[in-house]
Amino acid sequence: MLAQRIFGIALGYEDLNDHEQLRTDPLVALLSGKSDLEEDLAGKSTLNRLELVGRSERYHKIDYSAEAIDRLLVDLYLESHPQPPEEVVLDLDATDIPLYGHQPERFFHGYYDSYCYLPLYFFADDQLLGVRLRPSNQDASAGSLPEARRIVGQLRSRWPGVKIVLRADSGFCREEIMAWCEANQVDYLFGLARNERLCRTIKASMEQARRLHESSGKPARFFTEFAYRTLSSWSRERRVVAKAEYLERGENPRFVVTSLSTEEWPAQNLYEKLYCARGDMENRIKEQLHLFADRLSTAQMASNQLRLYFSALAFTLVEALRRLALRGTDWAEAQVDTLRLKLFKIGTLVRVSVRRVFLSMSSAYPWKSLFTHAFRVLRC
Repeated sequence: MLAQRIFGIALGYEDLNDHEQLRTDPLVALLSGKSDLEEDLAGKSTLNRLELVGRSERYHKIDYSAEAIDRLLVDLYLESHPQPPEEVVLDLDATDIPLYGHQPERFFHGYYDSYCYLPLYFFADDQLLGVRLRPSNQDASAGSLPEARRIVGQLRSRWPGVKIVLRADSGFCREEIMAWCEANQVDYLFGLARNERLCRTIKASMEQARRLHESSGKPARFFTEFAYRTLSSWSRERRVVAKAEYLERGENPRFVVTSLSTEEWPAQNLYEKLYCARGDMENRIKEQLHLFADRLSTAQMASNQLRLYFSALAFTLVEALRRLALRGTDWAEAQVDTLRLKLFKIGTLVRVSVRRVFLSMSSAYPWKSLFTHAFRVLRC
């Protein structure tokens, strides 16, 4: 049932109603591990009862372990590396999932201007290491430290010497997270919200950028760094890197705070090559919506968390396909909906015999060379 539901999400079937037809599909049965392909899979009502955790003791026969699923996501990342990497950069970020009903813990969020949930995601490169459903009536960083502690602990238990860097925007620049990193040999790189003190500190660099912009007519930027400590919230001075940028619309200062050294990461490289790279995580979060992570309409938080896990596991399947079978091809970085359209849902004549399943594909299929390549790699 789990395989049926997760493969269905990866293939683009978001509604349980779709499984009234999919339950008789021999290829879905093959994916789901059915030995008898003529036996029907679970229907919509059975799958619905699977997801409604704690709704009714009469119907609910299966529960799930969030701790085990959390461990699984990190284990899949660990197993994807035959050798420990020198460095792991953990990206963490929150996103909004709008709510249109009366789901539990439904709150209005002023920034997103809607009622929503605020799930927390952890990625390492393109691989998903954790996802936690949260209500939106709290700070963006709420609960991120326990999740980071858990993931870092699991990574270090397998790779004791690996260097780990936490990277996030200014919503996660909090004293408790930075202090924990400093106490546990974990580096960090967080955006830092600008204020008057910070802007005054880079006033000379900003003036230099303004003059260069006026003379060239093009955007101008200079990078600088300095030791900085807040008036009360930080326990110590920390390294801050600033981008003094002047655009056509005026000043555009940006700041980051980090534990990484100047020798290892000079100011400009730190900002442009390391910090800005976190923007790719937003593409990975958008892919969760292609896998229906926003379908959180049950009346139980635990059930909505389970649906979020299903979306996350479907993403790990697609990511593994890109990383293993499509590496070096034009589709190595294709998004979920592109792969679904061009590789997964294609016209094929299916014939089932006693021992084999025959797939007769059209010779006019335009991407048959890429399909063949992926098929051969996965068979190895």
